[in-house]
Amino acid sequence: MTVGAQIHNTRQQLMGGGDYIERPIRRPVTQLREEYIEKNCVGAIDGTHIPATVVGREVASYRNRKGTISQNVLAVCNFDLEFIYILSGWEGSAHDLRVLSDALRKFYLVDCGFANHLSFLAPFRGVKYHLQEFAGQGRDPETPYELFNLRHASLRNVIERIFGIFKSRFAIFKSASPFSYKKQAGLVLACAGLHNFLRRECRSDEGVFPNENNAVNNGNNSVNIDESDREEPLQTQEQDRENANNWRQSMAEDMWKDATF
Repeated sequence: MTVGAQIHNTRQQLMGGGDYIERPIRRPVTQLREEYIEKNCVGAIDGTHIPATVVGREVASYRNRKGTISQNVLAVCNFDLEFIYILSGWEGSAHDLRVLSDALRKFYLVDCGFANHLSFLAPFRGVKYHLQEFAGQGRDPETPYELFNLRHASLRNVIERIFGIFKSRFAIFKSASPFSYKKQAGLVLACAGLHNFLRRECRSDEGVFPNENNAVNNGNNSVNIDESDREEPLQTQEQDRENANNWRQSMAEDMWKDATF
């Protein structure tokens, strides 16, 4: 038996149970997608700021919370790192999100900057969420909420990765461009389409671009929702939020039961 075959057999034994302890909590994310999330989940959604050049009286509205001039870009990507929805041109100071009316029957993974909703599945607040918090021996999830957040973060990480790849591939977005603001917004849409084309037709670029490490799981690029901007009646908002929270609670309990029993 070759050394490679021996290593393969040993690995299979370690993963296959028997005399070894199986750790269902750490099962591959690809299995967790189909079982719990990906069946009706379109992908992940988040916002990122791209430096912009703006002149005239409106420049103040493009100044983001960090004090720089930018456009606020909302994007949705699937789990194959392809953009499936992108809205560019928002002022850097904007923090109200346009409702995605064509996707109400699906849901997106969002971070804590978004309110939990039947269309936007957010993690549990006040519970550890970042992947590095679960890294290392003895740091497995200890509650249904921690397990849910771990699996949620593992999948939602795709939106942070695509932002890193996008800005590395199109370096023009790393600094303010000299074009008119209308053209700057159009560039984001054009390059997003080009990114998808390259992703589908030229997969040789995998592993070439670094992740946006500073942004992964730290929430720096998240776009906050201003609940006051919603047009729904207050009673409807509260009922929707309660339904969404019950749905998330049930999902977390099912995950925990399946992982521990």
